[in-house]
Amino acid sequence: MDTWLIVLIVVVVLVVLALAALALAKRNRVSRVRREAEHREQARENIQEAHVRATRADAEQALAEEQAARARRELAEVQERAAQAEKEARQRAARADEDRSEAERLRAEAQRLAPDVVSDGQHEHPDGGATRR
Repeated sequence: MDTWLIVLIVVVVLVVLALAALALAKRNRVSRVRREAEHREQARENIQEAHVRATRADAEQALAEEQAARARRELAEVQERAAQAEKEARQRAARADEDRSEAERLRAEAQRLAPDVVSDGQHEHPDGGATRR
């Protein structure tokens, strides 16, 4: 073979290898650009989803705070009604104690004034039976 033919074959092989390397590099570059574009798109979608979720979380937080405030108000109202009921019960008990004390005082006064009167409010009838006054 002639030398120039060998040189030509080597040059053609080198050109083919260089073209293959360039094509491979371009494919890698295109692939990288496509991957970066996909990543950017995914990032945009993630940002949009994050915004939607943050808005939803803010709304849920506001509802939760409102619900907690309502529960605290209702609890305060219930506690206030319970305190009022306890106060009324203490007042009734105090009135009952006063009535009981007055009843005892009146019973003692009645016993002092008329010892023949039975302590439960009945008067002995002269025939031996008891009648209600």
